[in-house]
This record gives sequence, C-alpha cells and structure tokens, in this order.
Amino acid sequence: MEPLLLQYLNRIMRTIGLVVVYMSINVAFGIMWGYAFIESEWKLGNVLFYLYLLISFIGFAYTLYRIWKNPIGIKID
Repeated sequence: MEPLLLQYLNRIMRTIGLVVVYMSINVAFGIMWGYAFIESEWKLGNVLFYLYLLISFIGFAYTLYRIWKNPIGIKID
C-alpha cells in the first residue's frame, strides 16, 4: 500500500479512536453517573461536569486540528 494512503488511513483511525474514547468518557460521567442532568437546581457536580465538558472539548478540538492540519500530499487528477 502507498505510504500516503497509509498516512491518511492512520489519521482517520486516530480520529475515530479519539472520538470513541472522548464520547465514552463523557457518557460515563454525564449520563451513567447523572452529572449531566439538572434535577431541581444546579449542584456542584453539574457545574464541574459542564466546566470539564467545555474545557475537554476545546482540548479535543485542538487535538483533532493538530492531527489534520498538515496536508498529506495526495493529488487527485
């Protein structure tokens, strides 16, 4: 297989892996442990969860940007 194609597939697999891990962690903290649901009022766990969600999403988006920022060099004719 061509090295450029392998680089492209490697980026795709890293992206899919990061998305699955990121979403699994957020589902575990938010839905399974109940921090995403606001019952009658905001609690400290809810505030910390949403603050974590915001900060981790910024880091996640930056990580994906770093993965995809450099062109691979595949030329489509």
